[in-house]
Order: sequence, then structure tokens, then C-alpha cells
Amino acid sequence: MPLRVNHELVEDDVIREEIRTLRLRLAEAMPREHPSTIDARAKEWARDNVIERVLLRQAALADAEPVPVEVIEKAGGNAAEAELQFRIERLAIRHAGRIAAPRNKDVVDYYRHHRDTMAIPEAVRAAHIIKNVDEKTTEEAALAAIRVVEERLRAGESFEAIADEVSDCPGSGGDLGWFPRGQMVPEFDAVVFALQPGEISPVFRTPFGFHIAKVSQHTEERMATFEEARPQIERHLLTEKHQKALERLCDYLRARATVEET
Repeated sequence: MPLRVNHELVEDDVIREEIRTLRLRLAEAMPREHPSTIDARAKEWARDNVIERVLLRQAALADAEPVPVEVIEKAGGNAAEAELQFRIERLAIRHAGRIAAPRNKDVVDYYRHHRDTMAIPEAVRAAHIIKNVDEKTTEEAALAAIRVVEERLRAGESFEAIADEVSDCPGSGGDLGWFPRGQMVPEFDAVVFALQPGEISPVFRTPFGFHIAKVSQHTEERMATFEEARPQIERHLLTEKHQKALERLCDYLRARATVEET
């Protein structure tokens, strides 16, 4: 059923789309929940979500204070969305008062109670030499080229020098930097995470083409130290403060809004 929020018409299609989006998110977050329960919750939350978004947009557009030029310039093609988001955040801060950085005690307490969730994942630092298989290069040609590389490596030539000379992804000796499992395609992960530091792989295939990889460092999963976790915790606690400020602003606007079924 369509709504009017402060006399602004909200079409029923908007609410139906919000229900659809919430239904998908809830089904993913609660895979064991019965579909009827998910459907009921999506319908219940969708209306409130839409009303809050309309109220926040209305309040933001009614704010006469200009948005700093650098916010708009930094946003590029998303200038309108960035301007709206900046206005909403500014209104939330005005309504809640200054949002202070998390206290050291709060950061320490959070780490103490959540340290088991703060793992630094297993990671490798690897380099590769690749010959792409694409519209310009056939499977046979790419394989022949990488076999030549393999022979040069067996003859003792430098992996890094060959990578810069012949790889289809040259530069920095083929170095890909540090990465955890799941960041690269599965075929690449399967090879590099099985290598020991300093070891060079045989030729292998991924969806991109033929590779030879070399691992320079490999670290196992471990718990983050407090200093390693501190930036993440501070960002999390600050985000929580901003979210609470936004919730208080929504409550304030909702209490003064006129919402009608049409």
C-alpha cells in the first residue's frame, strides 16, 4: 500500500523492492529459518526502512548549509549521493553532539572480549610469470611460451628478471604482494599455498592462462596482537557511535513526521 511521508508520496513499488532486498539478505543470514518467518520479518522491516530513508533525505535536503567542495570533487560521478550522505551524517552529528574518538579503555575492553575473533589469516607473498590465453594468444602458443620460461628457470636464470622480460603481467619481478586465501582464483591459491618459501611451482593453468609462481614468504593464521587490532577496533567503535547517532536522528524525525497510508 502506498504511503505519504510528510505529504511525499512513496509508491508501493519502492516498498516491494525493499521487501525483496531484505528477504534475500535475511535468507542468507538465517539459512535455517523458515521462509514464512523470513517473509514476515522482511515485510515488517521494509516499511520502516523506507520511511526512515525518506525522512533522512527530506531533512538533509532541507539543510541550507552548503557541502564542502572537496566532498563533491572527491565523489566524482557519485556527487549527488555523496552530498546527500554527507548532509545526513552532519545532521546526525549535530543532533547527537560531538562524536568523540573511542577511549583507550574501550578499545582495550573490546580487544579483551573479542580477541578470539581477530585472526590474521594465513597469507603468502608470491610472484608469478603468466602467459595469457585470450583472443590474441591461443592455448598452444601460451603453453609453448611458458615452457620456454620453465627451461630458462631450470637453467638458473633469475625468476624476477624473466618475469619483467616476458610475463604478460610485467613489473616488480612479478611480485603480487601479500594476499590471503580467497583473494586469488582457486586454481592459483591451490598452487601457491602449497609452496614453501623460495620454491618455484611447475607450470599450471588458471582461467587467465599459464603461470609459474614463486613464494617468498608464507605465514600461518594467528591471533592479532592488540596493536595490530587497534585500528580495526577503533574504526568499529567509531562506526557504532555514528550508527547510534543516526538512529537517534531517525527517532527524532519519526516522532515529528506525518505518515499516512493512501
